Amino acid sequence: MALRHTFRSLWVAVVASAAFLVACSVQAETKDPRFITIGTGGVTGVYYPAGIAICRLVNRARKENGIRCSVDSTSGSIYNLNALRDGELDLAIVQSDWQYHAYTGTGVFKGRGPFKGLRSVLSLHSEPLTIVARRDSGIRKFADLKGKRVNIGAPGSGQQATLEVLMHQMGWTMNDFAQVSEIKPSEQSQALCDNRIDAFVYTVGHPSGAIKEATSSCDSVLVTVDNPAVRALVRESPYYSAAVIPGGMYRGNPKDVKTFGVRATLVARADVPDEVIYSVVKAIFENFEEFKEQHPAFQHLEKKAMVSEGLSAPLHAGALHYYRQVGLLR
Repeated sequence: MALRHTFRSLWVAVVASAAFLVACSVQAETKDPRFITIGTGGVTGVYYPAGIAICRLVNRARKENGIRCSVDSTSGSIYNLNALRDGELDLAIVQSDWQYHAYTGTGVFKGRGPFKGLRSVLSLHSEPLTIVARRDSGIRKFADLKGKRVNIGAPGSGQQATLEVLMHQMGWTMNDFAQVSEIKPSEQSQALCDNRIDAFVYTVGHPSGAIKEATSSCDSVLVTVDNPAVRALVRESPYYSAAVIPGGMYRGNPKDVKTFGVRATLVARADVPDEVIYSVVKAIFENFEEFKEQHPAFQHLEKKAMVSEGLSAPLHAGALHYYRQVGLLR
């Protein structure tokens, strides 16, 4: 009886896998391709090239998967999560902290309530909260921002929301700044060098083209973001971690800079078909070395970490199927 039960279980597993692969094949052979859109971020950040890299690999296997993948440049995490919820995007790259808050209906998502249809797909690179200031501003640590002209990032961006969390922890409000700007990432470096702002805040993977532009075009420094409030956030929140921006990465900044950060994560709606998400993760993991070469921020990615770290929402069934199939998860 035990042997018969074992054979029956194996047969059920084989039939389930076969059915899944047939579904993928049927999708690929349909005359009308499945169109998917990935929400990313500003073109100077890492989210946009990450989305481009993912879509390139997915589209290359179009004859097999029947998918046409495109990228939408957006204002960032908060926008992406709301657009996912409203059905305007299929997948999106978002900060790990805002993935958590969207799924649980906390923080800036409290008014809309929990987004239980949100699903994790994988995590990407780490993203330190990075503050760049004009050298002549006298800003060297976070507390020095008080009374200064600060660009907090575009409305709907993850960095603006993360900055607000830190400010709340410190008992600050926007009135503590002399001037608040919401300049989009592609324009913030120019604004800094034109002396229209004293500093800007950016949650981004490193090395970053935007940070390189700011430090190369004018005398600017990376600001230390390490104080009791930061350490409390890291201690209390599983989606935050201490981070270091290595010295020597940017002109005029030879020393390591302490800060804290999150991880970039790829998420999707639960109702996106399993075979679509399966095809997306398969395209990434079966071309992993090529994917890592698409941006310097991807160089240290590890498959094991990508299927677990920074993922608060449940894994999408399509992603879970692939990870179990290749032995990344049980």
